[in-house]
Amino acid sequence: VVRPVESGGGTVQAGGSLRLSCEASGVTDRCPYDMSWYRQAPGKDREFVSQIDSVGTSSYADSVKGRFTISQVDQDNNRKTLYLQMSTLRPEDTAMYYCKVDRRPCKYFSRTDSFWGQGTQVTVPP
Repeated sequence: VVRPVESGGGTVQAGGSLRLSCEASGVTDRCPYDMSWYRQAPGKDREFVSQIDSVGTSSYADSVKGRFTISQVDQDNNRKTLYLQMSTLRPEDTAMYYCKVDRRPCKYFSRTDSFWGQGTQVTVPP
């Protein structure tokens, strides 16, 4: 089972920066993984923020393009670490940020399985 655990959230002034991390254990180098960040503000639906796929291609929501940067590092011991560098933060970036790991079909698994973390709170006061 893949277990993503987020960290790095906090309260930061508008215009400031923050780096989120997501450590995903239980991965295998024999399957491809896409890793993503989503966020959910109070009273709103969860929304896509950014993704980096198994070949390193990244994509971003329009609202964060040019301000956020996603990256991913393969670690030892069946772990991957996903980062989200957030700059020029705005009050509207306030939300719970979630890490999602999609294990794509491979020799050992015939379908895509998705795994979510518990989230880390980012607050940018007005």
